[in-house]
Amino acid sequence: EAGQPPPQPRSWSLAATPLLLALVCIELSDVVFAVDSVPAVFGVTTDPFLALSSNACAVLGLRQLYTLIAEAVDAFEYLMYGVAFVLAFIGLKLLGSFAGVEVPTEVSLAVVVASIGAGVGASLLLPPPDDDSGGGSSGE
Repeated sequence: EAGQPPPQPRSWSLAATPLLLALVCIELSDVVFAVDSVPAVFGVTTDPFLALSSNACAVLGLRQLYTLIAEAVDAFEYLMYGVAFVLAFIGLKLLGSFAGVEVPTEVSLAVVVASIGAGVGASLLLPPPDDDSGGGSSGE
């Protein structure tokens, strides 16, 4: 009827909705990626404070960083090769540390910056590779 307030629920209860499930899944993926990055962090430094704080920052900002990197990979054709080289370098550095080979932190950071810079620089300077398979024109 006109002028009547809407009906109110008789009792309140908590319920898990699909939105809650989605939120839990997203947050768990943040934690999994942060834990997954622990070997890479220890490839750069052995300082436990830096490892803990970098993983805390990863949990807090991973989705935003992933979006930035995904857009950067689309914008820079050769960036993925630079990132692949960084991952390979860190893996080799971790294996080398088991054999007693120590790479200074400054060298590790220089390799990371140079690799990413080379990927971005190559993307800006070199023409993108042709995706065309060739074989004549299709307009005939």
